[in-house]
Amino acid sequence: MPERRRLFSPLSVEENLRLGGYLIRDQPAEIRRRMDAVYALFPRVQERRLQLAGTLSGGEQQMVAIARALMLQPRLLVLDEPSMGLAPLIVRLIFNIVRRLRDDGMAVLLVEQNARQTLRIADRAYVLESGAILVHGPAADLARDPRVQAAYLGGAAA
Repeated sequence: MPERRRLFSPLSVEENLRLGGYLIRDQPAEIRRRMDAVYALFPRVQERRLQLAGTLSGGEQQMVAIARALMLQPRLLVLDEPSMGLAPLIVRLIFNIVRRLRDDGMAVLLVEQNARQTLRIADRAYVLESGAILVHGPAADLARDPRVQAAYLGGAAA
């Protein structure tokens, strides 16, 4: 899922989701099953299914973008800055859904500046600085690393 959502604004939410299932467009029952699955994850998306995607709030658009990506049933879901520009309540919702997907066995590659939230749900983490890997390892270890705390989590270095 690219940064900045990239929805088809003049199309409805449901039409955007159908585009996510384009590769299986000749399997209407499977498209319906996948739509039901993303609607279960994102009830708000189902409520807005007939609304034009361009008229949704930023958080709702983000949910539609993730739901559209999930229509492909990817083995690896790549999310680029999914919390960018969203209200804290929506950020928590998005991170909870990412955690749920991970817990259900989906591999997720999350590129995110919200280090605190990311380290809470990640198994492994890589901290990049100026394009180079500064530190990497299990997310729980990085959350306790004094360098990471000082630079990214608002803590003091030891």
